[in-house]
Amino acid sequence: MAYKSASEQPAGFRNYIEKVAIVGAGGRIGKFITEELLKAGKHKITAITRVDSTSTVPAGVDIKRIDYADQASIVEALQGQDALVITLAANAPPEQQTKLIEAAAVANVPWVLPNEWGAEISNAGLNKDIPLLGVEARYLEQIEQLGKSSWIVVTCGFWYEYSLSFGPHTYGFDFKNSTVTFFDDGNTRINTSTLQQCGRGAAKLLALKVLPDDANDGSPCLAHYRNGSVYISSFRVSQVDILDSVLRVTGKTLNDWRIEYEPSTSRYKAGVEAYEKGDFVGLVKLLYSRVFYQDGSGDYEASRGLQNDILGLPKEDLDEHTRIAVQTAQYGVGPANPSHF
Repeated sequence: MAYKSASEQPAGFRNYIEKVAIVGAGGRIGKFITEELLKAGKHKITAITRVDSTSTVPAGVDIKRIDYADQASIVEALQGQDALVITLAANAPPEQQTKLIEAAAVANVPWVLPNEWGAEISNAGLNKDIPLLGVEARYLEQIEQLGKSSWIVVTCGFWYEYSLSFGPHTYGFDFKNSTVTFFDDGNTRINTSTLQQCGRGAAKLLALKVLPDDANDGSPCLAHYRNGSVYISSFRVSQVDILDSVLRVTGKTLNDWRIEYEPSTSRYKAGVEAYEKGDFVGLVKLLYSRVFYQDGSGDYEASRGLQNDILGLPKEDLDEHTRIAVQTAQYGVGPANPSHF
């Protein structure tokens, strides 16, 4: 596809995304993206799922089953799609995304939203220190080298309710014991998004027109973000801000909580050591503590700006989503173990 304007394209060119294929439509973030795509009512949505999957999808979503051992089945499932959205668990075999990207190229899928729904992948320091980001960068290179698809990463930071309810290894909050570990002084701000906001961001992005209407059209379109990132966020907060919110929604006071302190650099090193010994919790620990470094790595709003307004994303209430996280942590609704991260 030539990235000029819609008026310069051949007859029959559609300046919008019609067909969207999503991998992981019933997963932790995939279900929110699917729900928001359905709400928009602008797309034909197909869930790409394994032949042995028992996951369910909402009404109005087509299903195509694939076998990762049979590349032809993946290509067939992606034929005619305008966009491929990939959402896979962190512990999914890495070759799955490789095969999806290769199949998208063979099937001539123009747009791919890769399995990167979190920290800023273009941050050199994070890329160097966080193993997952380095791997993700190679997938982007693969898409470009194949030369058939363009990619857009939705940078949304950590998932707020999920991370807060997960336990002390993420945002440092141990609700069972009313203890919080502040990284450094607890005042480092990062961007974080609710899962629903992540879903809205992806759906709003795919609702944009593909190209400018003509040379004078400066309105948002997918081509503006080709092979780059879109930055969205629900909140720009510190651990101190989060604790204040927890106190408001629970009616507790600082006297009801024990506050401990740990340098983010020391916490990161401990996470690396644990991960190198095969402890998956170490990966979670190093990931979160590194983003909370005092170098601004987690505050992409300050360094990059946000596309919230361009995409028409709503402002959210911090306490409302803190309440959800607290209830999840208290009643055991959240993930049972780190392998679900």
